Amino acid sequence: MGNVRTIVRVQGRVEETPSTVTLRFPYAPAAAPGQFVMVWFPGEDELPMSLSYTDGSSKGITVKAMGETSRNVQRIETGARLGIRGPYGNRFDLSPRRILIVAGGSGAAVLAPGAERAIEGGAEVTVALGATTETELLFRERFATMGAEVEIATDDGSAGTRGYVTVAVEQLLATHTFDAVWSCGPEIMMRKVALLARARGVASYGSVERQMKCALGMCDACALGPFHVCVEGPVFPMEKLLELPEFGAFKRDSAGRRVRF
Repeated sequence: MGNVRTIVRVQGRVEETPSTVTLRFPYAPAAAPGQFVMVWFPGEDELPMSLSYTDGSSKGITVKAMGETSRNVQRIETGARLGIRGPYGNRFDLSPRRILIVAGGSGAAVLAPGAERAIEGGAEVTVALGATTETELLFRERFATMGAEVEIATDDGSAGTRGYVTVAVEQLLATHTFDAVWSCGPEIMMRKVALLARARGVASYGSVERQMKCALGMCDACALGPFHVCVEGPVFPMEKLLELPEFGAFKRDSAGRRVRF
């Protein structure tokens, strides 16, 4: 973990979907699938960003337009400066041999590096990839190219199964055998996925996205029940999270107040 900010320059910018942009930059510290960095954008606040690329000395973050700050970040061009510190947090366990990955929306950015590492290690990986519509399917080609079986679900039925990605997950759990389920996306989706996995006796793990300011477990902005997501997460056994009444029901705003999703 590097807690000193390093200034880097953006080496590449890719528009992945109409609402999502990937920024690539040189950053030497080793990072494992599931970890995140704190990114400082000139003129904006420092933000926690999961690494969507963790290979070697080149890293990447994938930014979805959610509000004013993220839209400003998306306008960053090649050559612009960023401040990076980290990586922080824990990682996905790569030992299971048959993994179901459930990616809702921008959750695919968190899960893609783990899928690549798992496949490189000989695991069989199936990806249930969900989005509101076909044009918002993130890393669809990337997952297929790495050798994963990809099942699609879109809310509007423009590609794959019509409906939430949990519909595809339920079908896959009924027809395949898995050692583990990984998920990232809206917490309500993650809770449903965990319950489906529990019903089939499959261990499940999820990467949780929460407000983070310090990445050191000191400011309490990312508190989720007894856990600090920045230190004890962002990857958790879902059985622990299912015990928390606030998981999937409440989050904390920028002032640390609990608000409903």
